[in-house]
Amino acid sequence: MQQHLPSGTIPPRPSRPSRSGTFTGRSRTLTGLVTAAAATAGLLLTGLAPGAQAADNPYERGPAPTNASIEASRGSYAVSQTSVSSLVVSGFGGGTIYYPTSTADGTFGAVVISPGFTAYESSIAWLGPRLASQGFVVFTIDTNTTLDQPDSRGRQLLAALDYLTQRSSVRTRVDATRLGVMGHSMGGGGSLEAAKSRPSLKAAIPLTGWNTDKTWPELRTPTLVVGADGDTVAPVATHSEPFYESLPGSLDKAYLELRGASHFTPNTSDTTIAKYSISWLKRFIDNDSRYEQFLCPLPRPSLTIAEYRGNCPHTA
Repeated sequence: MQQHLPSGTIPPRPSRPSRSGTFTGRSRTLTGLVTAAAATAGLLLTGLAPGAQAADNPYERGPAPTNASIEASRGSYAVSQTSVSSLVVSGFGGGTIYYPTSTADGTFGAVVISPGFTAYESSIAWLGPRLASQGFVVFTIDTNTTLDQPDSRGRQLLAALDYLTQRSSVRTRVDATRLGVMGHSMGGGGSLEAAKSRPSLKAAIPLTGWNTDKTWPELRTPTLVVGADGDTVAPVATHSEPFYESLPGSLDKAYLELRGASHFTPNTSDTTIAKYSISWLKRFIDNDSRYEQFLCPLPRPSLTIAEYRGNCPHTA
């Protein structure tokens, strides 16, 4: 199977007036500063150096994060990859596995990513090395056919997870108890289907997701819904927003609406998508509270964020 290289960074997007009512501004900023100061003081008192793996969380991987580190095109881990032919798997169409080269840190959490309607693995391939370099095993897949619907894509995401953890050549590198799903368009709708079918999943991230099912009150998986303000294929008003609003109020959840973006923005390298996807996966697959600072207080509207909703602090 042909291996796909990640595409380049897209040009900056033009700004437009931001929406209000999704954050409190100065008080949240002050709270964040106080929290950061308290965390720093705690490190000094305990003698735990920044970046050291906390004894009470064996799943932390990599150095202490910074805004620069999660916005970078690559993280701290060197990455290897292996192709998986559709001829040797069942239930999905093969793909490419990206994984940290070193085994010094033990096993890693894993995420499988599905492309959208009529699309191939190449459309979401940039996420493979980007996420893997932060300390995950990432499987970008092809679907059985490019016309598969969200429910089928959900089943294929789960089949790919099962292959990854049970049969793949990197299965010993994966912690099968810490898994997540992502997808673009109908693949994003499929990530919701997968989370519904397998509530043990630790994280789900639909990217400009599309699904005829608009309500997901049964989900128990922490979910980050990513929409785009210029999406005319899966408009946020009829897809991402109702997806998010239907999730249980008690669930760790968030809604990120990209500014100046289209339905196809997730198909090319995007710093905002990567930054918050990394933070969400780290926080819930790795249970790494070091990444909470990027999710709570809620991110403010900016040149790349039209709106952000969520519940803080997170409880998982």
